Amino acid sequence: MADVRASRQLAESRPIKKVVVLGANGTMGYQSGALFAAAGAQTTFLARTRDKARQGRDGAGRAVRSSALTKLIDVGCYSEDLPQAVAQADLIFEAVAENFEIKHEMLELIDRHRRPDSIVATVSSGLSITDLAKSRSESFARNFLGLHFFNPPQVIVGTELIAGQATDPALVDFIDAYSTHKLGRLMVRTANTPGFAGNRIGFKVLNEVCQLAEEYGPLVIDKVVGRYTGRALAPLATVDLVGWDVHQAICDNIYDKVKDEAIETYRMPDYMRRLIAAGTLGTKSGKGFFMRNKGEPLRVLDIKSGEYKDARSIEVPKLPFAEQIIFLNSIGAYKRAMEVFTTAEGKWANLARKVIGGYISYALCRVGEVTESVIGVDSIMAAGFNWAPPSALVEAIGVKSTVKILEDNKLTVPPLLERALKNGTERFFDEPRLSLGKYFVAKS
Repeated sequence: MADVRASRQLAESRPIKKVVVLGANGTMGYQSGALFAAAGAQTTFLARTRDKARQGRDGAGRAVRSSALTKLIDVGCYSEDLPQAVAQADLIFEAVAENFEIKHEMLELIDRHRRPDSIVATVSSGLSITDLAKSRSESFARNFLGLHFFNPPQVIVGTELIAGQATDPALVDFIDAYSTHKLGRLMVRTANTPGFAGNRIGFKVLNEVCQLAEEYGPLVIDKVVGRYTGRALAPLATVDLVGWDVHQAICDNIYDKVKDEAIETYRMPDYMRRLIAAGTLGTKSGKGFFMRNKGEPLRVLDIKSGEYKDARSIEVPKLPFAEQIIFLNSIGAYKRAMEVFTTAEGKWANLARKVIGGYISYALCRVGEVTESVIGVDSIMAAGFNWAPPSALVEAIGVKSTVKILEDNKLTVPPLLERALKNGTERFFDEPRLSLGKYFVAKS
């Protein structure tokens, strides 16, 4: 209780009265900006034009379903309004495109006009905070950090907090407290590694499923590794929602800068690169793995031809084991559901176990690298991705059975599991803020 009281006091110790959002016409820009306005800060949305900034303000109102919120949001454009807006801001929130050169150029402009004591945060989903601060002033580097909201932030509360090499530790503590108590976030401090924690783990799984889609087809693979495996949205539907271009930026960044046991799962399929170049970007372009037009049947990408087919014409395998798992999840029998998952026979059950086993192995092998403890990994996968946290899956499956799944699929057994097996540990998941029932989904 004393820690909570101290954290609340810290959140009040530094007033954040004026916030500037750059890139406010983008989805993450205006949705994140809505959080600051809802916390009572006078917020200025900046974009290349005032019309685009106004579109962002309208989007913020829709995102939180409050037209009254827009009264706290001013709008402007970079060419005319940035210098004065940035000079007056207590916190400058950069949400331009996930491209190092674009961000670096914008941060240089911010540094030129900001007050020496203002806070600068980037919503980057995996670029190096230390590298982004290079060539900036000393006060900029000291007051710069990553504040990575997940999409949509008004629904998903998990948020990564990333310090650069020169970031003031006191600032990290303050932003942690401010984001927790003023913005309603569940904060996870992560290392400044490519992809940070959530994307490093999550996009390993997402891109692996993109690779598998070339062999099995999008509709089939999204059913085999569907929501019943512990996620709010099936993997390829998630990639469509995130955006294929964003998916490419994250995977390429990690693939270029990381060397680990599963790095080949980050290699973007060639078919996706070709389609991205032709304008296929997922939901925002109207087509991705799936094409959903109001009043029309679902259409699914045929990867070989590049055409879209009526989903009703595609043969999808029956998965009796998945239906049984869904039923057991619906009555809260999570361990029994995982027994079915562990023991089910056949090609599709084996494939599902390989992907989920890969998720557990990779996530738990990152403990100590991307977060200090397993709680950090569990928290960001649960509260950031809306996926069943890896430790919860281990506890439901059982340590011995989990290790067998990993060994059967020639996956690395994390030291954490080796110790648990040796010590006879069965109680594995320990995060009272997270409800297991939310992640063991009773849907296909």
